[in-house]
Amino acid sequence: MPELPEVETVCRGLASSLEGSCFAHVTVRRSDLRIPFPKNFAANLKGRKICKIYRRAKYILMSLDDGNALIIHLGMSGRMVISKKSARAETHDHVVFTTDSGVEVRYNDPRRFGLMTLAPEKDLDDHKLFSHLGVDPLSEAFSPEMLARALKGRSTAIKPALLDQRIIVGVGNIYACESLHRAGISPRRKAGTITKKRALCLVRAIKDVLDEAISAGGSSLRDHVQPTGELGYFQHAWKVY
Repeated sequence: MPELPEVETVCRGLASSLEGSCFAHVTVRRSDLRIPFPKNFAANLKGRKICKIYRRAKYILMSLDDGNALIIHLGMSGRMVISKKSARAETHDHVVFTTDSGVEVRYNDPRRFGLMTLAPEKDLDDHKLFSHLGVDPLSEAFSPEMLARALKGRSTAIKPALLDQRIIVGVGNIYACESLHRAGISPRRKAGTITKKRALCLVRAIKDVLDEAISAGGSSLRDHVQPTGELGYFQHAWKVY
């Protein structure tokens, strides 16, 4: 599953091509992905201006001019790829977005574990997809003090604690492994023992690893590509994963 750097990379790639444009046409080729598409999904998107594209946790959000947000999760194998309009549709191209500026973006997902839905943007904090989520590790709120507080009293190992999206969002196996290695912390150490100096080292390592991965376009194992179709390159910098 794409982790924070991969989703951030996709958001930035889409933003440069889509922000400020309107959806001229949306083609939906099936009734559902992980969840059903909302009723009149394509019709409700047609003509809407894309004001901003940004990431929340592992979700891609498109802020629309009617006050709604298009919520996209890539699941295990989803891709958002900018394509030529003349390109032949692939078997797993489930949704095709075309803008008034002539850009076409295809959502391709062989395993169909991704999702797309619409929700009022002002209500996202209380939305069932987001209300349980923890702090973003690239935000100022993610500090050594916050991490130590969240881990206090936990007897589970630190690696699964980092994977708990209720504590920190977007960190999966790849970046938990790399961050712990860089911080010099065993993945088997009890989470509750991560205080003071260790918390400082770990927070710094997580932020640095994620920033470096984003700069490299993410990590491409099997499915991740940037919206241009280019692979990510951070897998060449892995130390332990």
